[in-house]
Order: sequence, then C-alpha cells, then structure tokens
Amino acid sequence: MGSRGAGEQGAGSRGEDFSQLPITNYQLPIMQLQYFLLLAAALFCIGIYGLITSRNAVRVLMSIELLLNAVNLNLMAFSNFLDSTLIKGQVFTVFVITVAAAEAAVGLAIVLAIYRNRDTVDMEQFNLLKW
Repeated sequence: MGSRGAGEQGAGSRGEDFSQLPITNYQLPIMQLQYFLLLAAALFCIGIYGLITSRNAVRVLMSIELLLNAVNLNLMAFSNFLDSTLIKGQVFTVFVITVAAAEAAVGLAIVLAIYRNRDTVDMEQFNLLKW
C-alpha cells in the first residue's frame, strides 16, 4: 500500500493500461418529468381508493398520508423540472411534511380516544356527533 515504483503500472490489478481507451461522453439517462407524475398519480389513486373503501380509521389516516406524499412528489418533480437552482418546491414540501406529521399525531390521538370509549376503530361506528 505504498507509493508505486517506476516499473509498476497503476491501472488495474493485472497491470492493464486503460489510458489508451477512447473517452466517451456517456451520461446516465435523465429521469423525465412524466415518470414522476405517473408515480405520483398512482400514489394518489391508491390513497383515494383507500380513503373511500376503508372502514378502519388507521387505514384512512394511512391513505391520507399517501395522498400527501403524492402531492410532495409532484412538488419536488415540478420544482426540479421548472427551475432546479431555486428550492421553492423543496421548501414547500418540508412544510407539507410538517403538516402531515402533525395530522398523523392528532389523528392517532383522536383514534385512540375513540377506541378507549367505543372499543372499535370502525368508521361506521363513529357516531359521536349524532343526536
């Protein structure tokens, strides 16, 4: 692991010399905006489906989180696509993540309070506000 002598070649472990290979200008494929929008649309649709069909309160909260994550993905994609030097979309995404964390904490507290009183997390049994 010392310095190489004059007779040693430093290219590879078997002494190959890669300095004569042609230099190509290969770049990784750029992720296009459509891929992010399709992924966000799929997340949003899964969240809407879970929100509409679920009867469990915890699943409803998870569906809302999926919706917010789809919105965050759209914000990040458009922010990077329109102007990658400014971080307006990233800053707004941080605020949305903060609101989502507060929503999850308050939502779980409400679900736990209702579970203590009613012994169920079924959304159809939540009739506390009915006369």
